[in-house]
Amino acid sequence: MIHDIAPRRYRVEYDVAAAIADGDLVLPFNGGNVVCAEENGAPRFLRYGELKNPETAFRYLFSVDDERFFLPEQPLSPEELPGGYIERPTFIFHMMQPKYYAFAGITAHSLYNWYTQRKYCGRCGVPMKHSDTERAMVCPDCGLILYPQIAPVAIVAVTNGDKLLLTQYKNRGPGMYALVAGFVETGETLEDAVRREVKEETGVNVTNLRYYKSQPWGFSGSLLNGFFCDVDGDDTITVDEVELSVADWIPRGEIKQSDNGIALTAEMIELFRSGNVPG
Repeated sequence: MIHDIAPRRYRVEYDVAAAIADGDLVLPFNGGNVVCAEENGAPRFLRYGELKNPETAFRYLFSVDDERFFLPEQPLSPEELPGGYIERPTFIFHMMQPKYYAFAGITAHSLYNWYTQRKYCGRCGVPMKHSDTERAMVCPDCGLILYPQIAPVAIVAVTNGDKLLLTQYKNRGPGMYALVAGFVETGETLEDAVRREVKEETGVNVTNLRYYKSQPWGFSGSLLNGFFCDVDGDDTITVDEVELSVADWIPRGEIKQSDNGIALTAEMIELFRSGNVPG
């Protein structure tokens, strides 16, 4: 999956005093776009040493091994950028090589979104300031401290003998199958969220829940939690037509093999297709 970057190591420890240097990687975001170049058909990140007299400050994000990633505090002007660097949609991270750059880009965009959405105090409206000691935003007036927030999500593969419950969201193209999924609500356990989401989206009850693994998903600031489970009793599907266009039991032999090395959903579907669902 996208976060499986071994033998490289993701170092999330925050370094307040980190000073940017020429070889450090810079990720200038603008909403859902990132400034990067294209090299041999693949996107390439900007390095600080390539900039032309940058005037903004840069915020340290994280490191992968000894490569450090920074976020500009203000948008970079065209005059500061070298030739060939333009804004491109962040979905290009899926195409970045080596793969740890894709993970770094998605994670950096998640932090960019968090910083962007925490400019003002949600309690008193005063502009927030960066903490001097940790990755946090602090209100200088009322003292509110905000840390990056991660939304837990349940991803559920419901099995029914040699069939798997697959869905299609209304905003996705035809044939783009997914598993039942949803955010964990306040006061819920992960297991409660699994049962509720499956019932809400398909009308089916489940049993024999088995936790599989988790995946950070920076595009939505989420932590995905994968579960396998079995249908419990009646397997009649009632589709939640608000969220889904399709929900159906798909036989193992009709599921197409996936080479998607990015998403937890694709990995779990492939485990079922190949007959390797964990017991």
